[in-house]
Amino acid sequence: MNELTCFKAYDIRGQLGDELNADIAYKIGRAYADFLQPESVVLGGDVRETSEELKMALANGIMDAGFDVIDIGMTGTEEVYFAVQHLKVDGGIEVTASHNPIDYNGMKPVRKGSRPISGDTGLLEIKRMAEENSYELRAAGNGQKDKKGSYRKISILVEYVEHLLTYIDCDNIKPLKLVVNSGNGAAGHVVDEMERLFKQKNIPITFVKIHHEADPTFPNGIPNPILVENRAATSKAVLESGADFGIAWDGDFDRCFLFDEKGEFIEGYYIVGLLAEAFLAKNRNEKVIHDPRLTWNTIEIANKLQGKAIQSKTGHAFIKERMRHEDAVYGGEMSAHHYFRDFGYCDSGMIPWLLVAELICLKNKPLSELVKERIEKFPSPGEINRKVKNTQATIQRIESIYSKDALLIDKTDGISIEYPDWRFNLRASNTEPVIRLNLETRGDLELMKIKTEELLAEIEREV
Repeated sequence: MNELTCFKAYDIRGQLGDELNADIAYKIGRAYADFLQPESVVLGGDVRETSEELKMALANGIMDAGFDVIDIGMTGTEEVYFAVQHLKVDGGIEVTASHNPIDYNGMKPVRKGSRPISGDTGLLEIKRMAEENSYELRAAGNGQKDKKGSYRKISILVEYVEHLLTYIDCDNIKPLKLVVNSGNGAAGHVVDEMERLFKQKNIPITFVKIHHEADPTFPNGIPNPILVENRAATSKAVLESGADFGIAWDGDFDRCFLFDEKGEFIEGYYIVGLLAEAFLAKNRNEKVIHDPRLTWNTIEIANKLQGKAIQSKTGHAFIKERMRHEDAVYGGEMSAHHYFRDFGYCDSGMIPWLLVAELICLKNKPLSELVKERIEKFPSPGEINRKVKNTQATIQRIESIYSKDALLIDKTDGISIEYPDWRFNLRASNTEPVIRLNLETRGDLELMKIKTEELLAEIEREV
């Protein structure tokens, strides 16, 4: 039995060739169908050259198991999330490598209601079944239907975009010019449909499109705006066009990154605060979920609006599970993942910027002013990554140094240590020998710099 190394904690992704190919995709499709026993499954795929081939191999595996496939074409991940709920089917898979290198691809599987399938909720069992490659024997023994499932191709684009507009009151929108950077990924067709709908409904938003056409060669680089070197094009376009703000997406547009009217990139942490404010202003006494890396801004905003901020471990499976448990209206991670109750507790890269656009119009302030006060009140240097020999040993050493006078020590995800005027979170990467540091202070920039340098020196010191 050959181990399938493309199975990760929350999804499937691997290097094309031995780690992921059409044969492996077929086995995954067959195992997914045998595990889930879905009557119908939605499939979508991003712009990568191999996505269509892998998607059709998945489809054949699912159909050979006797179940029906609905192919919604070239999509972003959230279009599959939407389609599973809108069509009321039993599951869905998006073929995507998101922001991974060009020689990678992957899959994001969900079950009914677009609930994620992670290592804790079935992904490891699907892996085992695909590795054993024994579904034909199981099929004969469990009475599974022996006829091949059907295949049909449809579009849910219009319905999806119309749903996106339900998150705002379109009458609140004043004339806005927005730079949109699809990174030559999957977002462009949604932007085009949204533009058509804006004209139809007389919504005064105009787009300045850059890197817009879907192109599997990614001529402007892999779309991943979290990397500093990938931000210049959006920033430049905002300044040159005089736009109200800019939006850039990753390859499957489940994350969006915002730039203010000055072309300045806004850290995802402060967007979490903005969106928490947008929801709690309309829904008092509701709950919002946040990750442990940076917290003070979100907590203060929630308290101010009679909401409740609840901390969850980092990662989409954990956030979604906690949101369902708490019936939270919104969840946000500083990594630019934003989750919405009315979107099946799923993440969306389109809903956030619509909410921010409405907030700008309602407050009659530019984006820079909306976040300026919060950035000054809780400054942060942003996430800093360092390679270390042993992540857990480093975390334990930092804990032993900094825990003595701490007001609070929390181990929800890595370790968070708080003092009256500053706090930090240190956590290990799930995929590489890297440690991630996040730090914030209560308005003290000098303290932020001092403590950041101090912690980095300790992290980099040999044990």
